[in-house]
Amino acid sequence: MTKTGKEVRSQIRKGLITGPTSGMAPGYVQANLAILPKDWAFDFLLFAQRNPKPCPIIEAGDMGNHFTQFCADQADICTDIPKYRVYKNGEMTEERTDITALWQNDFVYFLLGCSFSFEDALVKADLKIRHMEENVNVPMYKTNIICHAAGKFKETPMVVSMRPFKARDAIKAVEITRDYPYVHGSPVHMGNPEEIGIPDLSRPDFGDPVTVREGEIPVFWACGVTPQMAAMVARPPLMITHAPGHMFIGDKKDYEFKL
Repeated sequence: MTKTGKEVRSQIRKGLITGPTSGMAPGYVQANLAILPKDWAFDFLLFAQRNPKPCPIIEAGDMGNHFTQFCADQADICTDIPKYRVYKNGEMTEERTDITALWQNDFVYFLLGCSFSFEDALVKADLKIRHMEENVNVPMYKTNIICHAAGKFKETPMVVSMRPFKARDAIKAVEITRDYPYVHGSPVHMGNPEEIGIPDLSRPDFGDPVTVREGEIPVFWACGVTPQMAAMVARPPLMITHAPGHMFIGDKKDYEFKL
């Protein structure tokens, strides 16, 4: 039986789900996470505003409040994501399944749109999602597409997610996803990965490799892991994010983020 976002969050909170969330609670919005202290939060908001393709903010919390108000009713940012990453001075120091003990009164959380949110629309259009077929995390890559700097956040390489399709299906995927600008929208690149600085599709920087079959072309969407790359470049003293592919699942439906 298909689960709601609230039901999946309950299982995550109990430690029953700790892996990637692609395909879970189909039809419900999924989101990337970034948490920063107040003195870095405005600069991150500005960074996201200048780079809406990889960083479309769909909710920002009040300082010190780790309960959601828009994407879900009082979900707990500290417990309701399968896996978190902790960055200190730009270095990823640990992964954990609960960040309650790390929460600070000056923290501000940001939820950013995720391409998992439009995957249900692709599936309903009879498009096959390879990482779902192969039961792995979506492959994600660092590129030579550079994001605009903002305050303490410097110019940062954009991260992209990749899904392979045959040419006709790739066009259909573009037509579908361009109507979802709040969850990354249309692709940023199709075809030769070397043109955007990806030397080898079999070696993603985040996630897992997937099979690209004969006659298929890789299609690349901007990815909400970009803030983690921004953390590595700007080196804030502390930043907490989701682990790539391990998303927050809300109560809002994906179509609510469609044009």
